[in-house]
Amino acid sequence: MEFYIVGGWVRDQLLKERGFAIEPKDRDWLVVGATPKQMENLGYKKVGNAFPVFIDPKTGEEYALARTERKQGHGYHGFDVWFAPNVTLEDDLKRRDLTINAIALDKSGGVHDPYGGVRDLDQKILRHISPAFADDPVRLLRVARFAAKFPAFKIAPETMKLMRSLVNNSETDFLVGERIGQELLKALSEEKPSIFFKVLEESGYWRRHYPNWKISPATLELMDSIKGSEKVKARFAAMFSDVDPKRLAAY
Repeated sequence: MEFYIVGGWVRDQLLKERGFAIEPKDRDWLVVGATPKQMENLGYKKVGNAFPVFIDPKTGEEYALARTERKQGHGYHGFDVWFAPNVTLEDDLKRRDLTINAIALDKSGGVHDPYGGVRDLDQKILRHISPAFADDPVRLLRVARFAAKFPAFKIAPETMKLMRSLVNNSETDFLVGERIGQELLKALSEEKPSIFFKVLEESGYWRRHYPNWKISPATLELMDSIKGSEKVKARFAAMFSDVDPKRLAAY
């Protein structure tokens, strides 16, 4: 049984070490080589139904068993999930979206980076891990949000190509309003929300889903300029400054 810290905490810790003004939050743990029964025997509390996730009652941190996912339908719910003690660290990391989010730290502080995430952090690139990126339309929104979070980063051309395929293959048609809203509100809290909308435009997503809604460069600049504790609300309001009131009902 092996324990690894994975995901955003690892990414942000490595960025902090490279001089970024960022504080890692909310460690997530991955457990390789364990069964649900073994985790419960160690005192972890099982939560969730789709796949085994456990909470450490002492720290409140989340521990997930290593798993793989295979696309079976449309949208982001159409996945078969498989977990077993023989699922490796590399198997689990491969199902993630971007290389920079697929880096793990073991309990000794050793870095495990099978897909070149550290290289892409150093080169400031947002790059997908595998063609399976295009199985999940939410990833288009997530990449746009990460681009707003890290304005110095660029999206790899081959990743943008897959993002366009999600639009052209109608996968983004299966996104529900609640999920879109969650990513939008997160993007509005990032350093440069304007980049979120520019990426959605570049990928073709905005033209397909909001063809009559044009956000002007002046409005994008205004959103970036809004700071403070209420910036998400103010930026959200600014989004609509270019919209014809007669067309608002369409959205």
